[in-house]
Amino acid sequence: MILSSYIRYLRSFHQHVVNNTTVVAIAIPLTTAFILVAAQFGFPEHIIFHLHATRPIYLLLVALLLPSAAATFLLVNRRSHRSVYLVDYACFKPIPEYRVPLAKYREYMAHFMPFLDDRSTHFITRVLDNSGLGEETCLPPSIQCIPPSFGFSHARAEAELVVFSTLDDLFRKTRISPTEIDVLVVNCSLFSPTPSYSDMIMNRYKLRSDIRSVHLSGMGCGAGLISVGLAKNLLQVRPNAAYALVVSTETLSSFMYKGRKREMHLPTVLFRMGGAAALLSNSRSKARFRLEHLVRTSTSTESAYRSVILEEDEEGNLGVNLSKDIIGVSGDALRSGISSIGPLILPASEKLLFFLSWMARKVLGGKVVQLYVPNFCKAVEHFCIHPGGPAVINAVQKNLRLSETLAEPSRMTLHRFGNTSSSSLWYELAYIEAKGRMQKRDRVLMIAFGSGYKCNVAVWECIQPSENADGPWSKCIHRYPMKAYNSAKSRRT
Repeated sequence: MILSSYIRYLRSFHQHVVNNTTVVAIAIPLTTAFILVAAQFGFPEHIIFHLHATRPIYLLLVALLLPSAAATFLLVNRRSHRSVYLVDYACFKPIPEYRVPLAKYREYMAHFMPFLDDRSTHFITRVLDNSGLGEETCLPPSIQCIPPSFGFSHARAEAELVVFSTLDDLFRKTRISPTEIDVLVVNCSLFSPTPSYSDMIMNRYKLRSDIRSVHLSGMGCGAGLISVGLAKNLLQVRPNAAYALVVSTETLSSFMYKGRKREMHLPTVLFRMGGAAALLSNSRSKARFRLEHLVRTSTSTESAYRSVILEEDEEGNLGVNLSKDIIGVSGDALRSGISSIGPLILPASEKLLFFLSWMARKVLGGKVVQLYVPNFCKAVEHFCIHPGGPAVINAVQKNLRLSETLAEPSRMTLHRFGNTSSSSLWYELAYIEAKGRMQKRDRVLMIAFGSGYKCNVAVWECIQPSENADGPWSKCIHRYPMKAYNSAKSRRT
């Protein structure tokens, strides 16, 4: 534990050095000047004596190698820390025919899912009533058939519908030709066809043959920021003005759990149809956001590993098992992620208050002094919390001491679109922009959780706010935040 803390502090120090190159550039000449002054007054006389005694050939080699090594280090370090920008993004907006009102969903379960017994139906109904979902969330057409249909062909049809519609919208907004794409990263956890998602996109849009393409699977709802991190790493070693395309979605039509284990019915209730695509670049031209920081942390305990797992029940029915420990695991993962991102973004005053409280606890004891929780609202203006359910949003809001307004994008995204897995954060960012709250130089903190168990945190700085709100909230943003939803929530709490 102590070693990991030291490593985290070293990483933070390294990041501060990278972010303050001007200070470092001033400090190095000052240090050199100090050494020269000390040498003039006879401080390192023994060093000067040894230099006089050294053969000239060795001095020549040192004089040639040191500048070359320094130049190489600076070039490599500069390239590995080049900024990455978000040009624009797009979210899939299902047509009204795909909507599933809550009453329709209850009737659908009662009459067209014969594998559900009364006990399971009662449990799903109770979870649905407290899920935070609204009347306009959507499911794929195949699931709404009578009887519902699942399988490979339906999953591929859903994938093509969501991905191609979203990419068409993104290319229209950015006016970037598909042939300009240099990197393609796609993530979908439960459906991994052959050829892969990335191959499907390359074939549809006739992308270049030398493109770097990857398909990530099995990483859950946090895979969206993992894909952004991978695209960032690939862009930083590409020539300037390169583009990376990140596509995040989850396909629901591949299978459905048909057993009677209650915790394995939770994903069926919470997850909904959706997807998003983001265009990244290592050039500031046309960019709307700059990626300031992105950190990934993993909780390597047995309970964390099994908190979200795809497995078969005792009767051989395949499904995603969400354990009862997931809220506690998410809290531990959140603390790990926040402790990693905090030193990078918090102002000096908040760091000092945290350090003083930590020292007081060491001296006076933990029962006397409470550890100070930094105010992240002094570092960022907007928060995008993964909408894994009301309990997840409440836990993050409580730990970070966020107001209802700051948690509003997450709650309203859950209400309007449901949990769309790895693409949910982009719907929340679109909500903030549709409400007109995003201003130039504002910072956005994104928090996502994923199986394993992972917490991924990203910080974006706004360069250019959106000039219009033609995204997924275009025809419904005037109804949000939902007053009826907020009043019902207050009655429950």
